[in-house]
Amino acid sequence: MACNSVTCQSGCYRDQNSVHEDGREQRPLDVKGRGLCIKCKINETIAVTHPSVAAAAGDGGRFCADCFRSNMFGKFRFAVTSNAMISPSDNVLVAYSGGSASRVALQFVHEMQQKAQKNFDASRERERVLPVFGVGVAYIDETTMSAEASSEFDKAINEMELIVSNLTPPAKQLFVVPTESIYSPDFAVGRDRLTKLGDAVSDLTGKEDLLKHLRMLCLQKAALENGYTKIILGTCTSRIACHVLEATVKGQGFSLAADIQYVDARWKVPVVLPLRDCLSEELNMLCSLDSLKTVEAFQQPRSGINGLISSFVKLLQEENPSRESTIVRTAGKLTPFSFNNTPEVGDHNDRLASKRRQKKYNLKPNESLPPESFCLICSSPLKKSDTASQNSSDGEEASAETYAAACLSCQYQILPKDTSSMKHFLSLLPQSMTTLAKASSDSHEFLREQIQDFLLSDSDDGT
Repeated sequence: MACNSVTCQSGCYRDQNSVHEDGREQRPLDVKGRGLCIKCKINETIAVTHPSVAAAAGDGGRFCADCFRSNMFGKFRFAVTSNAMISPSDNVLVAYSGGSASRVALQFVHEMQQKAQKNFDASRERERVLPVFGVGVAYIDETTMSAEASSEFDKAINEMELIVSNLTPPAKQLFVVPTESIYSPDFAVGRDRLTKLGDAVSDLTGKEDLLKHLRMLCLQKAALENGYTKIILGTCTSRIACHVLEATVKGQGFSLAADIQYVDARWKVPVVLPLRDCLSEELNMLCSLDSLKTVEAFQQPRSGINGLISSFVKLLQEENPSRESTIVRTAGKLTPFSFNNTPEVGDHNDRLASKRRQKKYNLKPNESLPPESFCLICSSPLKKSDTASQNSSDGEEASAETYAAACLSCQYQILPKDTSSMKHFLSLLPQSMTTLAKASSDSHEFLREQIQDFLLSDSDDGT
């Protein structure tokens, strides 16, 4: 039985209880009524000690500051360990946007690394001690497709550099990666193509979604070029709740399960979400309590469908604080894809975590499954029926092949409606996207070869 002030016989709660004059112990009053933390039952809650901070979040009336932070770090650590997100041999790249979610992710990763480093330094037999995983930080510079002033950008980058430099030891390198770097080392050429690509997409939602896809490609490029083995995103419950509704509205229901799992290994460098079980209001409150500095200059308002959904979910959360968690739990019942699994590489613990997730979700090992078909633009997994029944009657071959390699959402919001301009649009895409389209086509050929013996030839009458 868990120890508490009512059942405890060890005396550990004796100091907090008042005592009558005759020596009899008086038990504390109701915890909630006295404003005491429901976990330690000693300290006052955040609502009492930090009323201005607790006013912006619903959990201030339950935990004290220490227990609240412990609870948040516990969620993070459990997600990391139970899904084998970080192994001692890893070199992880934290995607840092300047907001509270990525700031907390960076802080928690630093604390895990710092503890591992202390254990390593204290060991007398270092050859038998597990190595300390490396940490890098990446910010994607999107000023080419946004309107941040140069002075504001330079100031914000300096603030980021100061934040990262203070998280030592061990030392961490900050990479500022311009979005146009996915084209070529010549940033001027890449900037020109990126600007033209943005101008070619007229839909506000499509332009915002395209920028998000380009951001992931930049993170992948930075990780591959600098030897990182995992990418950590600060995606939290609140952001996933919005994405669930956005994907539903945009017709991405088939691929939705791929984006909301703890692990996404469809990429060359697997992507992990250790803050998947944390709400944005909790992360904001933690930043306020621990004085974790955020960089607000980079926080851009969302537009189009994404902006409407964000406002809607925020309103739902204000009416009922459990709405975001409910949305994510409901979507979590969808069956993950084979790539939503920690790759079976690394040490024994990594392989055990991978097998546990396969058993939990009834997943087959990756090698037993054919390659997935992915969208040319957003890399979402495609239905076989969708890829087989695209606009094959279009006059231009480039248009037909492009539409066949894209999901329905990208066809509607990003690809040009005028098929005559498709060739020009394709010339503006980074090579990593067009390479993905070829890989998707190759997977179709793989499937056809696998079932070739069971297909009817043109001469068969089917009887």
